[in-house]
Amino acid sequence: MRNFDLTPLYRSAIGFDRLAQMLNDAQRGDATPSYPPYNIELVSDDQYRIVMALAGFNRSEIDITFERDSLQVVGRKEKDTSARTYLHRGIAARDFEQRFQLANHVKVTGATFDNGMLTIELVREVPEALKPRKIVIDGGPNVTALEQRQAA
Repeated sequence: MRNFDLTPLYRSAIGFDRLAQMLNDAQRGDATPSYPPYNIELVSDDQYRIVMALAGFNRSEIDITFERDSLQVVGRKEKDTSARTYLHRGIAARDFEQRFQLANHVKVTGATFDNGMLTIELVREVPEALKPRKIVIDGGPNVTALEQRQAA
């Protein structure tokens, strides 16, 4: 029961190739890294927040890159030159690279780093041209009139 047949999806839906690929990747068991720990929060209908626990890192060791539909957070720890003898080492403080796939029209609006917690704010901004519109039947020129009424 671990295999899903996505053939019906391909027969009746157009443009869902990316979703199908993500499902296939998840099904294969491509393990998502568990370090560093993070939360993804739904703040409101169109606002999200990612909070990452980055103990031992400072701002200069963290790089955030947002490109179209992907958010990448990379941490490169500066090498400690002092020789230390640990009796127990529980703070990982190792390099990491975490990627998040973002839905269409989701944008990063800001990031803060406070007390070892990195917070990344995201918002979904659907362009006006892609929002639903009411179409009047047999009213060819009325479509623009409806758009003008909504703008007013």
